[in-house]
Parts: sequence; C-alpha cells; structure tokens
Amino acid sequence: MTKTIVLGLACVSLIGSAAMTMAGGVQPADAQMFGYATAAAAQERALEQRFDTHVDPAELGGWLQELTSGPNQYGSPHDKANAEFILSKFRQWGWDAHIEKFSVLIPTPKKLSLEMVAPTTYTAKLHEPPVPGDPTSKLDGVLPPYTVYGADGDVTAELVYVNYGMPEDYDELARLGISVKGKIAIARYGHGWRGLKPLLAERHGALGCIIYSDPRDDGYYRGDTYPKGGWRPEQGVQRGSVQNQAYQGDPLTPGWGSTPGARRLPLKDAKGILGIPVLPISYADATPLLQALGGPMAPEGWRGALPFAYHVGGGPTKVHLVVEQNWDQQPVYDVIAKLKGSTWPDQWVMRGVHHDGWVFGAYDPLAGTVAMLGEAKAMGALYKQGWRPKRTLVYASWDAEEPGTLGSIEWAETHAKELKQKAVLYVNCDTLARGFLRGEGASPSVVHLITQAAADVTDPETGVSVLERARAHMLVTGLAKGASPEARENAERVRKGGDLPVGALGSGSDYGVFVDHLGITAMDVRFGGEDEDGGIYHSRYDSFAHYVRFGDPGFKYVAAEAKVVGRIIMRTADAKVLPYRLGDFSITLNRYLGQLHKLVDATTKATQQQHQLLDMGAYKLAADPTSPLAPPARLSDVPRIDLSPLDQAAQHLEKSVQAYDAAYAKRAANGFDMPAAQLTKVNELLGSMAQTLTDPHGLPGREWYKNLLYAPGALTGYSVKTVPGVREAIEARQWAVANQYAGVTAGVIDNYRIRLEQLTKLLDQPQ
Repeated sequence: MTKTIVLGLACVSLIGSAAMTMAGGVQPADAQMFGYATAAAAQERALEQRFDTHVDPAELGGWLQELTSGPNQYGSPHDKANAEFILSKFRQWGWDAHIEKFSVLIPTPKKLSLEMVAPTTYTAKLHEPPVPGDPTSKLDGVLPPYTVYGADGDVTAELVYVNYGMPEDYDELARLGISVKGKIAIARYGHGWRGLKPLLAERHGALGCIIYSDPRDDGYYRGDTYPKGGWRPEQGVQRGSVQNQAYQGDPLTPGWGSTPGARRLPLKDAKGILGIPVLPISYADATPLLQALGGPMAPEGWRGALPFAYHVGGGPTKVHLVVEQNWDQQPVYDVIAKLKGSTWPDQWVMRGVHHDGWVFGAYDPLAGTVAMLGEAKAMGALYKQGWRPKRTLVYASWDAEEPGTLGSIEWAETHAKELKQKAVLYVNCDTLARGFLRGEGASPSVVHLITQAAADVTDPETGVSVLERARAHMLVTGLAKGASPEARENAERVRKGGDLPVGALGSGSDYGVFVDHLGITAMDVRFGGEDEDGGIYHSRYDSFAHYVRFGDPGFKYVAAEAKVVGRIIMRTADAKVLPYRLGDFSITLNRYLGQLHKLVDATTKATQQQHQLLDMGAYKLAADPTSPLAPPARLSDVPRIDLSPLDQAAQHLEKSVQAYDAAYAKRAANGFDMPAAQLTKVNELLGSMAQTLTDPHGLPGREWYKNLLYAPGALTGYSVKTVPGVREAIEARQWAVANQYAGVTAGVIDNYRIRLEQLTKLLDQPQ
C-alpha cells in the first residue's frame, strides 16, 4: 500500500468482505468436519459438548495456584513435587501414567557479580525485591537472575552498547569505527533471540556480554509497572537460555537420549556452550552503566526509554564481570500418560506442555499446563463413561524446557524410532493468557483442523466463536498504521475467506524436536494478546498473584484453550481418516517459493544499488564531516541463483494434489467406506507424510535439524525460516550452498509428492 487513496479503497474492500465473512459468508469451518462422515461428525460434536461440561475454570485456577506455590525451576523440590502432582492427577482420571527420568547438564550459578570500576563505581544489585500484594515474591529458594550455558569468566574491560546485538547492529558499529574486540558488550532484550546476542558478541571478539531489559521494550514505556500494572518493574530481570543452537537438547548427548549409562561428550566438545560469560540485568542496574558511556551518539533506532542520551561507548565506562557456575547434572522428570486407542493403538496423538518455570512460571508455562490437565480430566471422565479414542492419546508434561527444551528432546531422542512409526500429531502450548486464539505455528495440513475446532468454541468475553474473534483481530491489526508486512498479508488472507492464517513452526518450545528433528506433524496453539504478562517474562514476578490480575482473571481463556485443543485432539484421535488437508501444503509451498524469488530479486537489486553508491562516493559525501561514518563494506556480487529445481518440484506436486483431492472427495462422499486393511494403510501414509520433508544429513552446518522446509533461523533463534537451506544461504550470501540446497530441497518435495501419489492410488482402489 503506497498511497492514501489506494489504502482507502483497500479498506473498503477489506471491511466489506470481512462483514460478509462475519455475517456467515465464506466460512470453511462450517463445512463438513474433515475426516468424518456426516453421522460420525454429529456424534463427535455431541461428544465434545459432553467434554465441555467437565472443564471448570475455577478448578483450573485452583490447580494453577497449587503449581505456582513455590519456586519451580528445574532441579528444585517444587518442580519434582509438581511432576508428582501431575502424575497423581493423570492416574486419578484413569490414564496409564508414569514419570520418565533423565539426567542432563545444566550449570547453576555459584557466583555472579557486576561492578562498574570507571569512570565511577557502582555495584549491580542483581536482585528482584518482593512487591506488595504478591506473597510468593517474598519466598526463598528462587533461582537468581542468570543465563544458562554461558561460560565461566572473570573479566574487566570497557563497555560497548550494541543495541539489540543483531548482525545489522554490528554493521552499524563498524561504520561508527567501534569494535567490541577485547571489550564487554551490553545489549538490550528484543528483536532476536537472547542467545544470539552473546554468540555474536563472542564472534566479534568480546570478552563478555550483558543483556538488560530496556523499559521501551517491556517496562514503563509500555504501561504501568508491577504491582500497579503488569509491566516489568525497574529491578525485574529476564532469565533464559543462551545455548548455541547448533543442535538442541542436552549439550553432552546431541542426537541421543541422556539416559543412565548413555555416552556423553567431554565438556570441552559440547558445541552448545558459549565461550564467554553472560549475565542478564535489570534496567535499574543498567542505568548507571549506560549513562556513563561516552563515544558517538547511538543511532536514533538504538535509543531506549531511559532518561538520558544513549551513547555506544568505547569508553569511559569500564566494568568487572564475574560468572562462576556449578557444572552439574540435573534431574529431569517427564510425566507421560496414555489412553490406549481402540482401533489404531499404534497411532499416537500427542499433547505436551512443560511444567518447569524460571521461577514460579504462572504465565510461562503453568497456565498452559492446567489447560492440558483440564483436557485430561475431561477425557478421563468420558473414558469412564465408555468413550474409547480410536487412536492412542499420549499426554506429556515436560521438564527442563526453560534451559533448552531438554525434557522433550531427551525423551523424543530416546524414543525416536517408535515416534517415527507411531506419532501422527503433536500439539503444544506454552505461554497462555487472555486474548485471541493465536495459532503460533503449524504444519500446513492441519491448519484446517485448527480452524474447524476454533469455529466450535465460544470466546468467553464476546460470545462469538474464537475463530470469528481471531479473524476480526487480524483484520484490524492488518489495517493499523505501521502494520508489518506479515500482518497485512494475514488480513488479506482473512478478507478472502478460508482458514485462519497460521504461521510455520520455528523453535523455542517443546514442538521443536518433533518438527525440526523427527519431521512429525505438529502445531502450537494458545491464547494471548490482551494480557500484560510479557513484562514479567522469566522473572520472579511471573506469579499467581500477577496472573489473576493481568494474565487471565477468572481463567476463562485457560478453559477456552482446553476446549479448542480438546477438540483438535479428539477429532484427530477419532477420525476415520486422519483430518489432514494435504493439498494445503502445495499452496503454502508456492507462497514460500514466491518469497524466495522476491528475496533473490531484492538481494540483487540492493547489491547493485550499494555498488553504485560506493562507486560514486555517495556514502562519504552524505556523512556528517563532524561525525565520521565510514561507508559499508562492499557486498559480494550476486551470481545466478537457480531456483528452477524447486519450481519444477512444486509444479509436479500441484498436479499430484489435484488427483489426490479428487480421490479423497470421492471417498469422503461414501463415508470413507473401504476395507479395514486399506483404511489402516491410508492412515499410516497420512500420519507419516511430514517425515518425507526430512533429510538425514540435515541443514548445512546444523545436522540435527533434519526438516528442509522448516527450521529456526541460525540468526533468528526462535523465529522460523522456511526452505531454510536455500533462504539462509541467500541471506548469508553463500551462493553455492543456495544452489546446492535448492536441489536437495526439491528432492524432499518430490518425496512428499511420491507419498501423495501412493495415497491417491490407494484411495482409488475399488472396494
């Protein structure tokens, strides 16, 4: 959208279409329940209504209060007690449940200190004090503010402010003539995963890294701070993992489970551990350090909300940083519960939420945990009343997610062979609060399943379906001034009707091992957006007292989560044919490839423009002579990037999809009536479709990541990169790798097509 008149026309079109949609126009969720005959769909919806009667918001709130009553970090007594509490509930409700234990390397703090030694002195408090009205904030046994998987170190050096500490920030520092080599970097949280900040600082020669929360991002700039409001108070600190994500899980057992007697790497060979010390601090502790910095003024976009001029440093601020840790093994307590399937017991529908928090963890993750418990109780009640899921339900309460999704990864690596044979879906939740349904990410084939389930659950605040409210939110957000390209695209997709726009899965929660490593169909579904929980993320103040005021008062959205996910789980478990719309992958793939072509064009154009500006001396002429700014380093030329293998694979897939859709529609019309053996084979092929997108060699330099269509970005952390082998190579200007992985990725797309054609042939078989 470039001009006001164009925007105006777009608004009319968008709003008009939205009104039609909200009034009952194109709403695919109203169509026949996918994977079901008409009579079976009616029975399933009746079952779901019975399910809803067993979900009690007050009961969910009581469980949350119990689970958050003590410090709940990995290895703590309360973390183990919570695992045992969850285990007892599953068993009480009739599930076959047990605790599976692992032992993983998680360093814990022994000595942490930070002092400014020049031009004046200051000793950081590194402490979160109690706040009025929050009884748990006074408790002992709280894990102090620190980051896990940074190195030990005792360093003294000048401080350099690096903004968010992302690659483009170091480019800007280079132009300012500022280096972090031999110095300590201080970065603010945001605009990229925390672990990238010290990793990039280390790569640029820094001796240590400090990360602070700027009030512009999650403090008083956003709203009233806790306890008056929900945002981060001045001494609140975000803890977190800074593990180098060359691979995930226990740093000493990459790719295999950390079971008793398992082979473990020497500590020196563990790639997941950084080489410099890292320490998170509050904006109260950051203030005197940043205020004393000299050097050039920070660029405008680097300036936070602290009440002084931001400088990048290079003097005179000098700090002394000490991080000393216990490098011990920590216990992991995963709770695994099952309800055995009646028809296809060897097909698993999986559900997971972690139970460990950085401190109390009300918002992250225990609200999601009690939603899962609500589902389990309701399903247990239905089971006792005679309901039997056709497929086996496997519910997991993971431990040690916060230091690096360790509980889920170690369990999945241990059971990898069985999971590849049996797991057909994994549904995740993590943070959860009041607001809008947010399908954070999903395999394309299950987005329709999410949409249909959301259409049948009422939003507790507005009385419309949670689907309708989510669509309205996307429309309004996409029209807002300054909306991101993604928000504008989502609004346009909503305007056209169809399924709820849901992004691809990256990393940062327990779905990662299922998608990235094993290639299992997965989704992450949660509510949020009207809460103020982001300001106390990973701090002492993520408490029950905070949650009942600023997270989800009345626990209505926790209950709504249980109802939406409960429907997804039961519909998948009971479907005669797994409710996956495979043709949606082809549509989504074409969108990804369109983005790749635009990336190549934009990279080529930007490179040419930079070369022109350098050749004519424009950067030098445009720079302020009194504030020297060097020209950027000359970019390498862009050769021909051959995306034709991908384009051809996508075209062949599209043709195969048409044949599959026709065969599927024909079978759906007769209620999927086919011999038992044929039906079983159809479901086996459907359940393993996503595995065809994996390659045993993985991504370049990241062999643990086997999925060639989805992966967390090497320089984004949690955020997904689609077609990552090609996309990231282009972004990194590794032209040969980009061309290589265009071919390799085309190969896995062809594997998907071949599996699809097998399905089509099977569906076309006469009865």
